[in-house]
Amino acid sequence: MNDVLAAIGEALIDFIPDKSGCGFGEVSAFSPKIGGAPANVCAAFSKLGGRSRMITQLGDDPFGHKIIDELNAADVDTSCITLTDKANTALAFVSLDKDGGRTFSFYRKPSADMLLDEDGIKEDHFDDVFALHFCSVDIGDFPMKRAHIKAIDTVRRKGGVISFDPNLRFALWDSREALRSAVSEFIPLSDIVKISDEELEFVTGYDDADTGIKAILAEGVKLVLYTCGSRGAYAFTENAKVYASSINVKAVDTTGAGDGFAGAFLWKLKAMSSGDDLLAQLTEDKLKECLEFANRFCALSVQRKGAIASYPTLEEIPEI
Repeated sequence: MNDVLAAIGEALIDFIPDKSGCGFGEVSAFSPKIGGAPANVCAAFSKLGGRSRMITQLGDDPFGHKIIDELNAADVDTSCITLTDKANTALAFVSLDKDGGRTFSFYRKPSADMLLDEDGIKEDHFDDVFALHFCSVDIGDFPMKRAHIKAIDTVRRKGGVISFDPNLRFALWDSREALRSAVSEFIPLSDIVKISDEELEFVTGYDDADTGIKAILAEGVKLVLYTCGSRGAYAFTENAKVYASSINVKAVDTTGAGDGFAGAFLWKLKAMSSGDDLLAQLTEDKLKECLEFANRFCALSVQRKGAIASYPTLEEIPEI
């Protein structure tokens, strides 16, 4: 049965500060938490009761082993994670503003994930996969980009869904144009694109949401998830536009919130669907239900620190 969500890309350690509302220079201590957008999406999906698989490469170091141990604890399949002694596991230090917003400082020049190449992508990684999720961090001009292309081609050939969250991290790129070019290359390879209100103009060139979303759909994308933080989220298809309001809570830490939204949305989408062609079964009612579920998931997550550690189980999510 094809019921596994696979994700490819970075898994890393987020160092979360001991206090918010200040810059890096005022932080006195950091706590290590598992992060990396694709890993977060897998964990969100699995904590809800789904089956997920992470595909990446880590350093054969204490942080790499910590990531594997904690992903296993979150019921994420780590059998497709390789270890290398050629580079260390990626690290990201985070500072938090008073509203839980984040600033990152990355240590990955290069990190182990960047060195995974297409030879590390095997056909049987995807035999039971219904969808593949990825982000933009690992599609730069290094071996992991080729691994992404091979994984996408394999999943598409097997009839799976391709989900892309650009999840822009400008500090990791030599230029903004290089990042924009990479994202533009991968959007037409995707069935689902998740994009935030802060990212839309950079990616599409349009500051008007409807125009920008239409530009993405024109690339052959079947579903666009447009998230607007406290202002809720939208789902767009060629023939539908659906909105779900957010839940008003006091955010403590928004690290991994967008990834949690993606994982929760994909879990609900799969749970509500039968057979393999998930996107062909979408109705406006189903889209709204998926958005509302993902918003409830995020409302709980942002009230806790960290990414994976903050994600609720299905039993914790209240009904509206």
